[in-house]
Amino acid sequence: MKASWIIIGAITFLIALGSALIKPRDISWTKRLSRPKWLFFEPAIPLIWTFIFACGSASAAIVWDKDPGSFTTWVIMSFYLIVEIVTVAYIPATLRLRSLTVGTVLGILGVIFGILVTLTVWPISGWAALLLVPYLIWTPIGTYTTGQMIDLNPDAT
Repeated sequence: MKASWIIIGAITFLIALGSALIKPRDISWTKRLSRPKWLFFEPAIPLIWTFIFACGSASAAIVWDKDPGSFTTWVIMSFYLIVEIVTVAYIPATLRLRSLTVGTVLGILGVIFGILVTLTVWPISGWAALLLVPYLIWTPIGTYTTGQMIDLNPDAT
């Protein structure tokens, strides 16, 4: 296994741990929120995000291996980093601030940044861009769900 996959995977994992920056009182707030009736897949969301982050790590490793250490590659790696930080910030920011609007804004930013990274990566590697498609599909779903929850919980905006 190439060192780039291990290093990028480890960085991804460490940043993803940021979603655990929540307190028990944050969890009790979110449990009281009403959810759309169609949100039957909520227990699978952690597994879905694990898959998406693994795909993102693989995408970043492919890009890194195309031109390791170049200035352009470092800039693209920073784009991947921004996307992950915005994505991981969703849970602690939404819960800590008790604001579904914050979550919606972070979700929209994630969609925008995800599209920009995919378009940047596409000329370098079609496979790397393809690995970002799960993120591009799932992030709008999560953002839409959060928006629906605002309608169901007007006091949580």
